[in-house]
Amino acid sequence: MAYDRQKFVEAVKEAKARAKPRNFTQTVEMAVNLKDIDLRKPENRFKLEVVLPHGRGKEPKIAVIADGAVAEAAKKLGLDVISGEQLEELAKSPREARKLAKNYDFFLAAAPLMPKIGRYLGRYLGPRNKMPQVVPPTMTNLEPIVARLKRTVRLQLKNNPVVHARIGTEDMDDEKLAENAEAVLNAIINKLERGENQVKSVYVKTTMGPAVKVER
Repeated sequence: MAYDRQKFVEAVKEAKARAKPRNFTQTVEMAVNLKDIDLRKPENRFKLEVVLPHGRGKEPKIAVIADGAVAEAAKKLGLDVISGEQLEELAKSPREARKLAKNYDFFLAAAPLMPKIGRYLGRYLGPRNKMPQVVPPTMTNLEPIVARLKRTVRLQLKNNPVVHARIGTEDMDDEKLAENAEAVLNAIINKLERGENQVKSVYVKTTMGPAVKVER
C-alpha cells in the first residue's frame, strides 16, 4: 500500500505537537528505512540530490572555491570565497580543513582547482557527501546554480539501510513539509530495484523531538 500525502501531513502535525519548545527553530527531518537490500554490493548504494518543492526552510551555507571570474561572481552574490592560495594554507591545517567541511552545506568549485581540492579536502568533504559541484572557470553568473542549491538536500545510502533527509523547518506549513517529504521518498523509491516494496518504514521528527511513524 502506497504512502499518501495526508498520512505525511498527519505525521508532521504529530511530530510538531510532540516536540518541546526550544529557543531555536528546529529542523524537520525524515528517515526512510529500507529492507531486502544488500549494501555490500556497490551498485545498491547511492548518492542523490533532491530539489525540495518548498525549499529547506532555512538557507544553506554555500562556499565557493575559486579564483578569477568565478570568485568575482560569488562575491556579487555575497557568498564566502576560498581562493586557490587559501586552499594551499588549508592543506597545512587539518583542523581548519575539518572546520570548513563542517561549517558549509554546499561547495562550488572552479574546475582548475578540483585536483587540489581532491588532494587537500577530499578526505574531509567526501565522507560528509559534500564534494563540490564543479563550474567552468569562466562562469560569471552563479545565480541559477545557487538558487537551486538553496532548495536542495543531499541523500546518501552507504553502510546502513536507512536514508536521512531534512525536509524543512518546524515553522513551515504542514502541507508543504508533506510535499517535501513525498519528493524525497519518491526520489529514493526511484533508485531502488523493487521500488516501494523495499521501503520498510518512514519516520518524521523535529531536531530534538521524538520520531513519528508515517502510516501507510
